[in-house]
Amino acid sequence: MPFDLSSVLAAREAAGLKRQRICLDSGQGREIWVEGQAYLNFSGNDYLGAASQPEILQAWRAGLERWGAGSGASPLVTGYSQPHARLEAQLCDWLGVEAALLFSTGFAANQAVLKALLGKEHLQWQDRLNHASLQEAGAASPAPMKRFAHNDMAHLARLLAPKRGLIISEGVFSMDGDQAPLSELVALSQASGNWLMIDDAHGLGVLGAAGRGTLAAQGMRANQVQILMGTFGKALGCAGAFVAGSRELVDYLANFAREYVYSTHLPPAQAEAISAAIAWVQQADGAREQLQAHIALFRQGAAQLGLRLGDSQTAIQPLLVGESEAALILAQRLRQRGVWVTAIRPPTVPAGQARLRLTLTAAHRPEDIARLLSALAEATA
Repeated sequence: MPFDLSSVLAAREAAGLKRQRICLDSGQGREIWVEGQAYLNFSGNDYLGAASQPEILQAWRAGLERWGAGSGASPLVTGYSQPHARLEAQLCDWLGVEAALLFSTGFAANQAVLKALLGKEHLQWQDRLNHASLQEAGAASPAPMKRFAHNDMAHLARLLAPKRGLIISEGVFSMDGDQAPLSELVALSQASGNWLMIDDAHGLGVLGAAGRGTLAAQGMRANQVQILMGTFGKALGCAGAFVAGSRELVDYLANFAREYVYSTHLPPAQAEAISAAIAWVQQADGAREQLQAHIALFRQGAAQLGLRLGDSQTAIQPLLVGESEAALILAQRLRQRGVWVTAIRPPTVPAGQARLRLTLTAAHRPEDIARLLSALAEATA
């Protein structure tokens, strides 16, 4: 056989790293059902509870009636319609950018940008903890990739060369929940003459005035970076992604980003739902405040239990465990107590840094946090 898949899978299972899909019996929410049993859900990315908001659901239904189930083609053929154009304009107004381009997923958006922009004449500088979509696209590009220590601006400054390419960072890091020092990144970008790209998948909607994201939360403007990527599948409760920047950047990507040019566009009905989600998120100060209260409540209780959390003030709260097997055992103990938390293991995180990735949402209740803390106290005793 040309491919010995069974041996590779067996080796991954022996190392405690094999993944298994879990089929839910329910939709997303503070509670999920698996194989007929209810669990408190601390593993989702629906940070504000937007996925179940009636106005968003109704916008999707109305979009289906008006525009049908799919877009029918790639956006440069006949797949680009009025809901897409309205959504792009809405993103520009919300975030204060010149132009935006829609993609099917955040993974595709990140891959599209790096593949379309980076040539062998360029350099790229990536935070060591960037998402896999960024690191994989960077590794596959002809531009040499220099990885700087996580959020270490002094290290980045030593690696930079003038006017050679692209600095790339997340706004909120997906596995650690901490934020990039965006003002320092902007300053280094400006001083070196290199472009800056920020992936704000986990900050958009959650942080900043009107949910404008990590840049706004840190007193920055979106137009201070050349490339901003955000997703609709986290705080906005839908699916899809966008890349925003100058009109010239968006025109360039529409011509040269293969993930855009050669993919069927996201359905117009989905674009209608996303537009409704943005309108809802802009007014969701109460949900953002509730989420912050839950984060503070959880971190206070975890400190009292002596749990080893990452340095995060966002919805992503990593409970550091160390070895993969220990993380799996802890996750299983929590499930036995009706609490669903996912164990994150290499290669998603570095070797020896397996963890439980706890995610808090505005839809949780204080009693849910108390139950989570009680289950953690029992499971770690």
